[in-house]
Amino acid sequence: MSTEKIIKVAAGGGGPARPPAARYRPFTPVALDGRSWPDNTITSAPRWLSTDLRDGNQALAVPMSPERKLAMFGLLTRMGYTEIEAGFPVAGQDDHAFLRTLIERDLIPDGVRVSVLVPARDEMIRRTVESLEGVRCATIHLYNATSPQFRRVVFGMTRDECKDLAVQGARLVMKYADKLLGDCDLGFEYSPELFSDTEPEFALEVCEAVMDVWRPGPGREIILNLPATVERALPNRFADQVEWLDRNLSRREHVCLSVHPHNDRGTGVAAAEMALLAGAQRIEGCLFGNGERAGNVCLVTLGLNLLTQGVDPGIDFSDLPEARRVVEACTGIPVHARHPYGGDLVYTAFSGSHQDAIKKGLDARDRAAAADADPPWEVPYLPLDPRDVGRAHETVVRITSQSGKGGVAYVMSSRHGLNLPRALQADFARVVQATADARGGEVMPEEMLGLFDREYLEYAALPLPLVFTGETVTAELHVDGETPGAWADTVPRMLAALAGWGVEVRAVHRTVGAVHAGGEAAVYAECALPGGTLWGAGVDADVVRAALSAVRAAATRARLRAAAPPPAGPPPERAQDQAVNGMPLGIPAPRSSHAVAAAVGG
Repeated sequence: MSTEKIIKVAAGGGGPARPPAARYRPFTPVALDGRSWPDNTITSAPRWLSTDLRDGNQALAVPMSPERKLAMFGLLTRMGYTEIEAGFPVAGQDDHAFLRTLIERDLIPDGVRVSVLVPARDEMIRRTVESLEGVRCATIHLYNATSPQFRRVVFGMTRDECKDLAVQGARLVMKYADKLLGDCDLGFEYSPELFSDTEPEFALEVCEAVMDVWRPGPGREIILNLPATVERALPNRFADQVEWLDRNLSRREHVCLSVHPHNDRGTGVAAAEMALLAGAQRIEGCLFGNGERAGNVCLVTLGLNLLTQGVDPGIDFSDLPEARRVVEACTGIPVHARHPYGGDLVYTAFSGSHQDAIKKGLDARDRAAAADADPPWEVPYLPLDPRDVGRAHETVVRITSQSGKGGVAYVMSSRHGLNLPRALQADFARVVQATADARGGEVMPEEMLGLFDREYLEYAALPLPLVFTGETVTAELHVDGETPGAWADTVPRMLAALAGWGVEVRAVHRTVGAVHAGGEAAVYAECALPGGTLWGAGVDADVVRAALSAVRAAATRARLRAAAPPPAGPPPERAQDQAVNGMPLGIPAPRSSHAVAAAVGG
């Protein structure tokens, strides 16, 4: 079907129809000269209000049960949120009962302020105030819609009628709250609902009229909350609106300017951060961005964005996986795998070039830690240290067909304690790549260890003679791990043992800082053999025996490659030691690298 026909069908007729874009009007920005917010920086955390139990709850297909609400409330207080919107007490019995449970069972910790939402309606305000009886610290949050669309289409009221509704609501809050004032630290919040769609001068007029009733002053704060109830504009336009109001409000020193962004355009986080630059002091949102339509702004993303800029958010994100588990259980909504900071895959690299950069960055940090126990976090592709939010570095790199030698090396080192030389990394990466290509999926760390054993280590067990008569065989050895005795004594013993086999050792390298439990050492041998240059590996408590095993494995691989493809399964059991040129081999059954990995907790 052509585009023109689709448009006509969508319009419900066969006549001329405008293209979809023609049905929408561009957002009209506020006129703001000399805006200052683009040059500002965020140097301290805002006040946070969690609206998970109200805005987040009303957005669920199945609202939370009392048990799930208590679990969510407990999570929020443990994380350090001190302003929590507990519900909409007049919306239904469940919200009212939950609030009373918090108060009557004394479940609200000291220093935590609960907030309740109420529209500017007489009976609803009275019942809301009654629901707070006995609370020690609370905020009554009054709202009414102020945008021209709602005034005209939904309520059919004039500007003056809209303002009067807000003023009367503020008066009723003060009237009914009189009996709370002696025993309760009572705060007041007002929201011109749909602020971002309201004419700026009218939003200011309504806020000023409400303040005239509340009379903010020293020790008597008012919270003016500016909701982007439906996000319609670029985030910089919202910042302009906030700065315009910030400039023009009276009694500004007694006002806490708050914002409540939604995420309809996908820029709720940007709008909230720009609003902070523009003068906002408080942000309302939900953990992981739950909320109506595209969600409220995500408090996790905002808080950890601050952390990565060196600003303490004042919230404990040290066990983010547990927070995510509770939120998913309470809301029934899974957190997306790519959700910033909290998703399963946000610290994971599959790309070979990314993995290589991450490995080099972590290695550089380890070297820097020798001089500074906690050097600044500077690792490519990781804006945040996963351990700061309860994640492990082991999940940073996962191996697929897109991975390269850096990723393979990282997994072998971090998970299995095997620090492969660079050339062996490339050689083994080809083995892993072939497995991933054949399967079309991920190669797990334990499977990688098995591939390494079969490819480089277990061939030393094959009962083949090792005779290099008339051949020139050279090798470079790479010793990885602890070695018994003095290193100066170990090298001559390796050279002498291999010289008896006719193998010339060109160099012996040592991996700096590698530590295997139990004094185990891994030796990787790069051997120039008649069948080509091949690698072998050996693992043993005795480094000389490990070196002999590594050279024999490389030689056996060369012989088998020349004769036939390597066996698909594990090699047969080792035969009895043989004597070559009158010299006993003295090589026991080779240790599997699984044993080393188990010893180091891999």
